[in-house]
Amino acid sequence: MAFSDLTSRTVRLYGNWIKDADPRVEDWLLMSSPLPQTIILGLYVYFVTSLGPKLMENRKPFELKKAMITYNFFIVLFSVYMCYEASVFSIPNGRILPESLCLSVMMFLVMTVRFVMSGWGTGYSFRCEIVDYSRSPTALRMARTCWLYYFSKFIELLDTIFFVLRKKSSQVTFLHVFHHTIMPWTWWFGVKFAAGGLGTFHAFLNTAVHVVMYSYYGLCALGPAYQKYLWWKKYLTSLQLVQFVIVTIHIGQFFFMEDCKYQFPVFLYIIMSYGCIFLLLFLHFWYRAYTKGQRLPKTVKNGVCKNKDH
Repeated sequence: MAFSDLTSRTVRLYGNWIKDADPRVEDWLLMSSPLPQTIILGLYVYFVTSLGPKLMENRKPFELKKAMITYNFFIVLFSVYMCYEASVFSIPNGRILPESLCLSVMMFLVMTVRFVMSGWGTGYSFRCEIVDYSRSPTALRMARTCWLYYFSKFIELLDTIFFVLRKKSSQVTFLHVFHHTIMPWTWWFGVKFAAGGLGTFHAFLNTAVHVVMYSYYGLCALGPAYQKYLWWKKYLTSLQLVQFVIVTIHIGQFFFMEDCKYQFPVFLYIIMSYGCIFLLLFLHFWYRAYTKGQRLPKTVKNGVCKNKDH
């Protein structure tokens, strides 16, 4: 009886809460309910932390050439779609980076441009910017950009799965798994209720940092001849730390503004928590890597950069 009463209360609470959702995104992929993404992320955590390592314990690492080709092809389609939506830039002919990393750089570069063209470079205020729930072209473009950013986080889950299947267990760290899990799960709520406004600044900044990060990985993958160009690994970690400081400061200013009518302040508390938690985690990584020297990228072997952290 008590369980039945709890269930009915939960259903009523969910119904009252979901009625404030953005109707524009109701029919978009994964946006009807948080349950599908919760199941996907739960299975992801179980696989990369328990099932996967057990299955691979007495097996040789997979080459995954066909899987990587499929993965790359999917990124190509995803990137082409975003390029079509952005219609802002093109890349020169000629192959500079390995395909998967080049496409990753392109994907995040296009997404950065989309955030710029959807608001952050076309009139958004860096102080108080409320969500535009209209169906104007600009408002819808920002909503779609938010959803694309959210969806890209599920694509990134494959990075960890490939680590497990290739027996790169040292790269499946708590920081890596926590980041790859919490970001898509909480961003579902962001897209569902507040696809736009000042709450999207951290995503805009994050995509820009990912362009630099995957450019580093691209140089890494080119092999030993390019190792001399990887001296700035420490500064890449610094850039990530600066990112979290900027995000925390940007969101923090909201709490000192009396006239900002941002519709869902709860998301600003979540983003503030993001900034503080990841700042602490990356400071811990910095301490281990550059103070104790435990995870420095000392070598590049067979075109693979050692100790590659996402």
